[in-house]
Order: sequence, then C-alpha cells, then structure tokens
Amino acid sequence: MASIDSLTRRRAVFLLLVCVVLWSTSGLFIKLSTLNPIALAGARSTLTALVLLAYIRRPHFTWSREQIAGAVCMSATFFLFISATRLTSAANAILLQYTAPVWVALFGGWYLGERTRRYDWWIMGAIVVGMLLFFGEKLTPQGMAGNIMAIVSGITMAWMTLFLRKQRNGSAAETVLLGNALTALIGLPFFFVAVAGGAVQPVEWIILLYLGVLQLGVPFVLYTIAIRQLDALETILIATLEPILNPIWVFLVVGERPGPAALAGGLIVIGAVTVRALIAGGYLRAPGTQAVPVSSAD
Repeated sequence: MASIDSLTRRRAVFLLLVCVVLWSTSGLFIKLSTLNPIALAGARSTLTALVLLAYIRRPHFTWSREQIAGAVCMSATFFLFISATRLTSAANAILLQYTAPVWVALFGGWYLGERTRRYDWWIMGAIVVGMLLFFGEKLTPQGMAGNIMAIVSGITMAWMTLFLRKQRNGSAAETVLLGNALTALIGLPFFFVAVAGGAVQPVEWIILLYLGVLQLGVPFVLYTIAIRQLDALETILIATLEPILNPIWVFLVVGERPGPAALAGGLIVIGAVTVRALIAGGYLRAPGTQAVPVSSAD
C-alpha cells in the first residue's frame, strides 16, 4: 500500500497537471472570443478576482512599492498576452512569453543583486536565436506586432516575478488578486461598451466564464496547493507542458498551424529555459562548475 506521503505527492502532481492543462487552453478561448482584447482581459480578470477573493477570504494588502509594481506588471502581462494571441499565432504568443524565466535571471542580477552566471548568457544567446526564428516566418504587420507584444509580455512577467521576490513579508496571493483587480478596473469600461453595443452574445458569456473561473482562477488555487508538495524538478517539467499544449488545442479546434521556423524556434526556447532551470536547481551541471547535490523532497 502506498504511504500517505506518496499519495499526497501523487495528488499534488495530479493537481499541477490539471492546473497546467487549464492554463494551456488560454490561446484557444482567446481565439474563439470576438471581444476587444482589453474588454476580454477586464472581464476575465473580474471573474478571476472573485475566485481568488473567495479563496483568500481576508487579503492583506501591504500597498508596498513592490506589491503595486508587481500588480501593474501582471496587468500589463494580461493585456499584452491576449493582444499578442489575437495578432499572431497562439504558438508564437505563448512560446515567446515563455522566455520570462531567463529575463528573470538576467534582470535579477541588477535588481535583486543575484549573481548572473556565465551559462545565463549562453542560454540567453540560444533564446535570441529561437526568437529570431519566429521573425523568420512570413509575417503580416499584425503578426509582427503580435510577436513583439509576446516578447514584451515575457519581460513584464519577469518583472512581476522579481517584484514578488522582493517582497519580504508580502504574499503572492494578494499581489495576484491586486493585479486582476487592476486589469478589471481598466478593462471593464471597454466590456460595458461592448455589452451596450450588443457585441456580447451568449457564447461570449460562456467563453468569459471559462476563462475567468476555470482557465485562470481555479488553476491559481490548485497551484498554491500543489506547489507545497513538489520539488523544483517536478514543477519545471510539468510546467513545460503549457507552451506545448497551448498551440495544440488551437490547432485541433481552430486549425491554426505554426510554421516550421516557429516550431524550431519554440523547441529552442523551451529547451533553453528548461536547461537553465535544471542547472539553477542543481539537477544539471553547467560546464566548468562543480556538481551541486540536490536533496529530494521524498
């Protein structure tokens, strides 16, 4: 019979898998919606904020510079990613945003005083090659703008992470709640205009309910539960499924097919980010460094 610890870890892995699968459906439902990206982001975040408020119950806002800046960066990430998904392919949007962990490593050296290691620059070089492949596709002006927005969304996501790290006694949950509240505040006026103009059909309400509650709100709650029982390696490997699954759902339902250059660039980006995370966690050894023993949570 499996031990209680083993069952707990299996449950955590299952919850994180559900979380990642739900996150990965964002591209599909953003593509299916016809709402203005700002209106869509505002309505989605309104529902997500309600889910988070029900989970947190009594949020404690410090209103520190880092908490406010983290919320602003999260809101910017939402608007940029939804706009990017509309303007370029879902694969381009999610894979270019997935460069965020490397931006964290590079900016963290300046902002947090964390050491930027030699292998970070090699990883960044590989990611630049991957990004260039995305722009090697025959893009329309809209597609080009979408790719740029996706890259910027990766940078804003990175800064959101850095501001969360900077908060000594702050809570990530409150920052996420504040970021969704800010997005709702900005986007809801556009949503109300769309409602008044008759642009919000019954199917749009279904899409919004799914995006706000099941695609973003519930996964956040599952993530906070699952992450306590998993080590870094499990989290990294499972989270890598999101940028892989996202364009697959879009292809299966909408028929949007990424070009060969974008696929090659995506593989480079995913590979580089994963390798960097594994090296940082001590699971792989960077050239010229000593192996670092890693204790297991088992």
